[in-house]
Amino acid sequence: MKSRICEMLGCEFPLFAFSHCRDVVAAVSKAGGFGVLGAVGHTPESLEIELTWIDEQVGDKPYGVDLIVPTSLADREGALTPEELEARVPQAHRRHVEYILAEHGIDTAGLWDHRVPAGFGDNLRESGASAQLDVALQHPIRAVVNALGAPPAFMVEKARAKGIAVGALTGSREHALKNVEAGVDFLVVSGTEAGGHCGEISTLVVVPEVIETLRQNGHDVPVLAAGGIVTGRQMAACMMMGAAGAWTGSVWLTTAEAETLPSIKEKMLSANSRQTVRSKSRTGKYTRQLRSPWTDAWQGSEAPEPLPMPLQGLVSGPALNRIDKLAEAGHQGAKQLATYWVGQGVGLMNDSLSTRAVVQNFMEDFAAAYEQMQAVMEG
Repeated sequence: MKSRICEMLGCEFPLFAFSHCRDVVAAVSKAGGFGVLGAVGHTPESLEIELTWIDEQVGDKPYGVDLIVPTSLADREGALTPEELEARVPQAHRRHVEYILAEHGIDTAGLWDHRVPAGFGDNLRESGASAQLDVALQHPIRAVVNALGAPPAFMVEKARAKGIAVGALTGSREHALKNVEAGVDFLVVSGTEAGGHCGEISTLVVVPEVIETLRQNGHDVPVLAAGGIVTGRQMAACMMMGAAGAWTGSVWLTTAEAETLPSIKEKMLSANSRQTVRSKSRTGKYTRQLRSPWTDAWQGSEAPEPLPMPLQGLVSGPALNRIDKLAEAGHQGAKQLATYWVGQGVGLMNDSLSTRAVVQNFMEDFAAAYEQMQAVMEG
């Protein structure tokens, strides 16, 4: 395809697939798209293993890496000890979590026994992300993307020195200008329909708004549309608005290769587009996820305000891990509480297909939409 982003990054079809699963990343790149591995959960050592495996699978096909270095973060410098971090979690938050679990028949004994590990949250700071980036840049990646806020200077400088393109997720025109000023080569403009961290403006509004803002300010930076895109028709529509391609995430969660827990996958395949919610209950920043009694319990007037990132993870992590394990074992209360990041496009995700089949469906659906628009123009 004649797309600027394809020319920039060397892919055949401008379908970008963000995933924490290396199998999905490799399969998308091999099928002609562009896989992007979410690296935030990895140590430099484990990231090296994952990227080496991807290299062996994809050959000379392009792929990239996604990091998270948020602009705002509690203990941004990592100066607090594990004990000091734990002390910043109010008892009211722990009691609230215990109440939620107990209401659904889940034993809370030992829930807080696991101590905060040394270096907790390091991957969200410059030190940890820089170490991840150093590993990634030893591999033939074509792009590195920052998922929260403008990419820090070290990311841009290190990538630029290696000839690697830098991207950033963007939720508004104001953020777009800040990201361009930071030196990005492309923008991922994400609407509120997206799973995970997202803003509050619709994809249909924010994508053309950012494109027009860039034009008015003399910036010629390609834009990938994101947020609720799970079909080739949606991708084609966004490209008709001026996007150079589509950035997708949720659609890969129900693929055969995805590492998504079976209990979560089952909920996604049966969910409709109204069964997601933006909530701070998981990370301390707004993320879109499956609505469940867990997310509802953090919305009520009696609920404590979620803590800033990464402290909320100290509250939600132990509980959600226990919920997931019990849900997999068939515990009904846990299955009700279980939640995971996913966008509003989940209502169109009704079958568990192979990753290659999803890419193929995107291509065929895109071509059909293009032909339909040609027929309208010729008619």
